[in-house]
Amino acid sequence: MKRYYTLLPLLLLFPLLFVQCQPPETQPDRMTIEQLDSDIQQMVFDVSADTLEKNVYRLADFGTRHTLSETESDTFGIGASWRWIRDEFERYSEESGGRLQVELDRFIQEPMGRIPEPVEIVNVVATLPGADPDDDRIFVVSGHYDSRASNVMDGESLAPGANDDASGTVAVMEMARVMSAYEFPATIVFMAVSGEEQGLLGARHWAERAAEEGKNIAGMITNDIIGNHAADDGALTDPNKVRLFAEGVPAVSELEPEIRRYLQTGGENDMPTRQFARTVKEVAESYLPDMDVWLIYRRDRYLRGGDHIPFLEQGYPALRFSEPHEEFRHQHQDIREEDGVQYGDLPEFVDYDYLGRVTRVNLAALANLASSPRSPENVGMNISRLENDTRLRWDPSPSAHVAGYEVLWRETASPVWQHREFVEGTEFTAELVSKDNWIFGVRAVSEGGHVGIPVYPMPFRE
Repeated sequence: MKRYYTLLPLLLLFPLLFVQCQPPETQPDRMTIEQLDSDIQQMVFDVSADTLEKNVYRLADFGTRHTLSETESDTFGIGASWRWIRDEFERYSEESGGRLQVELDRFIQEPMGRIPEPVEIVNVVATLPGADPDDDRIFVVSGHYDSRASNVMDGESLAPGANDDASGTVAVMEMARVMSAYEFPATIVFMAVSGEEQGLLGARHWAERAAEEGKNIAGMITNDIIGNHAADDGALTDPNKVRLFAEGVPAVSELEPEIRRYLQTGGENDMPTRQFARTVKEVAESYLPDMDVWLIYRRDRYLRGGDHIPFLEQGYPALRFSEPHEEFRHQHQDIREEDGVQYGDLPEFVDYDYLGRVTRVNLAALANLASSPRSPENVGMNISRLENDTRLRWDPSPSAHVAGYEVLWRETASPVWQHREFVEGTEFTAELVSKDNWIFGVRAVSEGGHVGIPVYPMPFRE
């Protein structure tokens, strides 16, 4: 990855970006101009709305991608769809000199819930291995390629699933196409998963296996229904906004001691998933200043779910991107016309420019995080005495390409960081800034300006 921009060419080439990236004093939640990476900007530029549109239409052309649908045909059903996705990933790998490792994660799902008889579930997985052999972090991005009609058990009717979720699937494919031409210290996994509509089956299988194998999933993002910004005949429309759902305290019956410590110190909004979400928002809006990544402090839509949930259940930080307003006439509906209204999840109802913007949001965040150093360790807040200063210390990041650290702080009711200080060492004192009134975090910064996910400091006494 390239390192720093020089400031003068940027001022000449990107004056508007420079103005927009200067945060207001009360909310400096964007990266500085020196931290923007030219390679990431090129990747963002290379995302093609035309390719996204072509691929959505191709997936819709398979008629249905229902988990229980036809598997033998080359033109109809879920079998034809996963084979096409696999072939596309393999083509991207060939174009990038074999950099993508493409595999099928296949298993037999026994009867349960929405599965009436044993059925094979196939996840199509393309891995871009990290270039740093000492960095075991994995960042995962997914979309689900299965679809459904009005009846969730109907495996025969047409169910083109253009927005739900060909949109997320092709976004992941496009990220793989563009990003496989580059190297990153950490590993990135691009996944098209199946069985989501029948119970998050494909994602759950992969997440459980990752946990069993001890994989270090540093962050997971699922993209589900990201192809349209308008709903209710245009009464609801936000062409530059995308929702990012981020769980806070896990919904578990018993809290582990570490979680209790977060709650005791007021860190319920600073657990790993929300730190991850805050970073995704900051980085994406830095590279795409016109986009608004709308943080939603919920696991998912109200009592609903997506493929990030199995990762949360395994203790991994995991997020969901979704469009700002869902158009329910074009989601989970048989294709039909009633009273002059067209129902069904058809490709013509996807806004491909909007889909391109959301894909770029994902890409910018993932590229930065996969280039960032590993987090500092044992981040602590000194509580040895009562004082109005806040004293922090931490152990260094184990990454070789770390340039230093950013100490971040914000008011307790603010969703984003409001102040930051770059530190080359492993200690910092915020003078006359009381730990009683502010939330703190510490993150590593690479020599190229890539920022990592902040770590919430735990109390310690000398």
